Amino acid sequence: MEARRYLQDIGSQVSADFIKNRSILSFEEYVSLFFNDPRVQARNAAQYLHDVMDHYGTEQVPHPSGTIRRFKVFDATSSDRDGRVAGQEEVQNDIYRLLGNFVRAGRINKLILLHGPNGSAKSTLVNALKAGMEDYSRQPQGALYRLGWVFPSEKLIKGSIGFGERVESTGGDVSSYAHLDAEAIDVRMPCELNDHPLFVIPPPERRKVLESALKKKGLGTGDGESGDFILSDYIRDGEMCHKCRRIYTALLNSYAGDYLKVLRHVQIERFYISRRYQVGTVTVEPQMSVDAIAQQITADRTQLNLPAALHGVVLYEPHGPLVHANRGLIEYADLLKRPLEAFKYLLGFSETAEVPLEPFVLQLDEVLIASANEKHLGAFKELPDFASFKGRIELVRVPYLRRYKLEQQVYDAQITSTSVGKHVAPHATEVAAMWAVLTRLKKPIPERYATEVKELVDHITPQEKLHLYEESRAPARLSLSNTKELKKLRADLYDESDAYPNYEGRAGASAREIKTALFNAAQNPDFKCLNPLAVLQELEAICQDKSVYEFLQQEVVDGYHDHEEFVRAAEGEYLERVDSEVRDSMGLVSEGQYRELVERYIQNVSHWVRGEKMRNRVTGENERPDEQRMAELEAIVMPKGEDAGEYRRGLIAAVGAHRLDNPDVGMDYSVIFPDMFKRLRDHYFEDRKRVLRKNKENVLKYLSEEKGTLSSREQAQVESTLKTMAERYGYCEHCAKDAILFLMKKRYG
Repeated sequence: MEARRYLQDIGSQVSADFIKNRSILSFEEYVSLFFNDPRVQARNAAQYLHDVMDHYGTEQVPHPSGTIRRFKVFDATSSDRDGRVAGQEEVQNDIYRLLGNFVRAGRINKLILLHGPNGSAKSTLVNALKAGMEDYSRQPQGALYRLGWVFPSEKLIKGSIGFGERVESTGGDVSSYAHLDAEAIDVRMPCELNDHPLFVIPPPERRKVLESALKKKGLGTGDGESGDFILSDYIRDGEMCHKCRRIYTALLNSYAGDYLKVLRHVQIERFYISRRYQVGTVTVEPQMSVDAIAQQITADRTQLNLPAALHGVVLYEPHGPLVHANRGLIEYADLLKRPLEAFKYLLGFSETAEVPLEPFVLQLDEVLIASANEKHLGAFKELPDFASFKGRIELVRVPYLRRYKLEQQVYDAQITSTSVGKHVAPHATEVAAMWAVLTRLKKPIPERYATEVKELVDHITPQEKLHLYEESRAPARLSLSNTKELKKLRADLYDESDAYPNYEGRAGASAREIKTALFNAAQNPDFKCLNPLAVLQELEAICQDKSVYEFLQQEVVDGYHDHEEFVRAAEGEYLERVDSEVRDSMGLVSEGQYRELVERYIQNVSHWVRGEKMRNRVTGENERPDEQRMAELEAIVMPKGEDAGEYRRGLIAAVGAHRLDNPDVGMDYSVIFPDMFKRLRDHYFEDRKRVLRKNKENVLKYLSEEKGTLSSREQAQVESTLKTMAERYGYCEHCAKDAILFLMKKRYG
């Protein structure tokens, strides 16, 4: 009984969902649904996908150009473990813009070709769109309906029970077979092309119905001029597929032109986008076969249950990716790896939305997205046929990421303690991401910049460019004025090579190769965690295999493309982070003390710049800014050779600019002046190097067999340090020991 009750509960829920989702409708019920919300029901595939991207919303995210719009549909709307797209906001906006063009044109007249190096997230972008479509199609506002036909049992129509008692009336003079029980139906024939239900209405009358319904909702007539909504050619003028048209014509003849009797056989079914079952979205892999076929079904003796009116009608069912993807999205993965003849039909399809088959012509409504790498695209451009394709293709570049924190997100999503079977130490994925991005950067071309900044641009190193892109951080070696100039050039440097065939982000280590290196590092027997040091060893191994990795063959230019040196640069970055985290965990000086010191300094500088006196906190008297205090701090934080007056005025200008850009955010000087805080920390710890060395040695003793040699006070101090390292930064005892040993060897030996 327990099992029965359980199954009854499930059955009740499934039945309730079926009714709530309006899964099966008669044609009259669908028309009522259409009049209630004509915009939702009159969308073509481009409008639907455009609405999918709108449905999940957008947000403004940081970008080297300032901020940029990010579409949340790319933030893993499904349960996909690695479904989120890291970065690539420029590509997202390009796709949205092109869909908007299709909407305004009223037709999908081009193929979107995503091109870029291998592993630059082209497929991930499309998969995120597909996942969004799947989820949206299950929402009330994303409901999709398709045409189908039902033929009741001969016994039902001619038997003693009588026709009227078993056919459900939906109001008015129209009756329907749509809701008959299964045993009362001889044949049910769905439409393989997912034909739009409105296609049952002949085009001239359909246009009138569409315009009338849209007008009543204040959407104009669908021409885009009288309202926001634009009717697509597919919805306004499209017609039923070959099979549905044959059935419709045969029934109309059988009923002597009685249209309402034909509508009895129409069953409207809600369908859902599905990648797994290839409904409304399909991925076509490189292959030789054609993407659509048709087979005759009336020659099959299993179809003898068809009514007499259809016995002499030849019916064909189309099949294949183009058919399954209709009213959705079709993806051609690595399109240009296929022989040209295998996709030449796209020339006509992208322009007319039609594909000729032997018995008939398919009329389709689907967004076409393809991917290709740069090598194949370059070869394709050399073919004589490229001129024909050029006007029917929209090229969207998908480069490698050039910001290491975004690159790290790619690895963090897949490199977890579960996937590698051990703890992932802090910075393991970060050092890999830094190295990967460094391999992709190109030396700027000074001639593209104004004379006064040419030298500044010419001397920027790959590591400095890395931090300029990510944190808008200029090199500490620069004066305040040069720092300001370089930050202004951040967007120009980022966009500099966009117009070049060999653009920045076209070459370098791919995320796939780095993920393999991370998984290999996790198997290193010398470390109990996935350790950054093991990752660095794997990166060094990659650098030795120039015959396998093409990007390693690039010529070194002023430090750029020096991939072995980049391993050492990543190691240096790791050392900086470990040193800072260990010092902080020891709690010798709190972050609050640095903040207070800088805040007092800025207050003095602010009054100095304005030529005002300031109130002494102790005496309450108004006094001139403390010149000695300012000079003491400037001796630590001000770049050598800088004029103190210019430096102070530059600081106040930076504070003012930050307040203008962030009016709703409080003043956090550690964000505005990160270099100042770093110099303060380094200066303090340089003075306390002996104490630091002693404390780190105590940690190592504690984690070894020499724990007993430490006093209870020293043990308590070490335990506090390890606890802070674990809670604040994610270290376990194993990786904490490895990190401190490495740090002692490199900096405190």
